[in-house]
Amino acid sequence: MVRPLKNRTVSGPPKMVGFKPYGIYLNAKKPLRLKFEEYESINLVLHKNLSQEDAAAEMRVSRPTLTRIYNKALKIIAKALVEGRTIEIEGGNYQLDDDWYRCKKCFKLIQGIESHIKCENCTSYNESELINLNRL
Repeated sequence: MVRPLKNRTVSGPPKMVGFKPYGIYLNAKKPLRLKFEEYESINLVLHKNLSQEDAAAEMRVSRPTLTRIYNKALKIIAKALVEGRTIEIEGGNYQLDDDWYRCKKCFKLIQGIESHIKCENCTSYNESELINLNRL
């Protein structure tokens, strides 16, 4: 029997829901999926310049587990770059530190539902227009 995967701690969701290549017909190939924990590993190791040991501690996983997550993320990004494919960032085995929501209309990130302030792109506001990122 396979042991269930442990949730990886992610400090916050990405600002975007994905990336699209420029100068290529988008419907030609199926998009690649980058999980939240894979995005977080790239953010911690490459963007924040943490060592893999420190990044693993921040995500509350072992260093070998972080290395596997990180290497998979690099392969997905490389494949998208070389093949001109779209990357969608969603799902995975993750746990956010706080409650995060994304507006379905303007895609703005909101930390906690009580923090939502209507922006100029939102014409109306109710909870049905927010995506709970803790439950993807």
